[in-house]
Amino acid sequence: MGRALVIGCGGTLGFAWTAAVLAELERKGWDPRTADVLIGTSAGAELVARLGAGMSAAALQGDGGDPPRALPPLPRPGLPGLGLTRAALTGHADLLAGLAGLLPRGGGDPQWLVDLGERLADPVTGWVAHPRTWLVSADARTGERVPLGHPDAPKAALGQAIAASWAIPGWFPPVRIGDRQLLDGGAVSPTSADLLLPQVQDGSIDEVVVVAPMSSRGGAPARGLSRVERLLRRPMTRRVDDEVAQLRDAGARVVRIEPTAADLEAMGPNFMDGSRLARVREEAARSAPALVDHLEVLR
Repeated sequence: MGRALVIGCGGTLGFAWTAAVLAELERKGWDPRTADVLIGTSAGAELVARLGAGMSAAALQGDGGDPPRALPPLPRPGLPGLGLTRAALTGHADLLAGLAGLLPRGGGDPQWLVDLGERLADPVTGWVAHPRTWLVSADARTGERVPLGHPDAPKAALGQAIAASWAIPGWFPPVRIGDRQLLDGGAVSPTSADLLLPQVQDGSIDEVVVVAPMSSRGGAPARGLSRVERLLRRPMTRRVDDEVAQLRDAGARVVRIEPTAADLEAMGPNFMDGSRLARVREEAARSAPALVDHLEVLR
């Protein structure tokens, strides 16, 4: 029997909120580094890479590196994610992925993520010390999710894998690994918790902790520009709902942690807005104890 930790996408502000939640879990008695499987997507991939390399949850707070700007740089010619659109049209991905595939080639520079991976990677293996750390990307040609670090995925240097999982369509360009062009796995699923179904079905994982900055069970009211963010959040929430249901139907106990209304108010409409970091961290420090106090994962 084992436990998996799944950390979803969430950009700069989702990273900060999640770091506070993980630190609170650690303070209350569960070290996230001890999870048998670590799965992360986009900013979540950066977090699980740090955990997998041995960084404590407490050390993650305030350690977001050099986050991208609040707005994407000017795009470059080309539509590298059209495979996501084709996958949506054939029913192999949802509408949100299809729309993401229509975004132009991003002009952002992911070098800070490549550099991070080089600092974290084991010099012998080229990966983190935790052997079951999976960073979820998406194949730009097919829309298939690719959990880098999984035995069935193409071998990748850690920095390239983090950059691939962070390659938000329209913001960053795809990352080539092997013969595949990879984009942010969050374009297909905010968490990809369902990738654990084989482990749940074979009995090696019986509990899954899902930390999902981009989903909100029961909806989340908003005013002004934040209403636009909620339009993105709704289909992501439905996707997480479905993945959690699949895991529970397969026999897993699932613990799901999401931002409070106050957390979302602190984040505002743009999850990449670094000017709100201090406010998000302050609110997350207030909300995190209540989010985790009742969890059986701490018992």
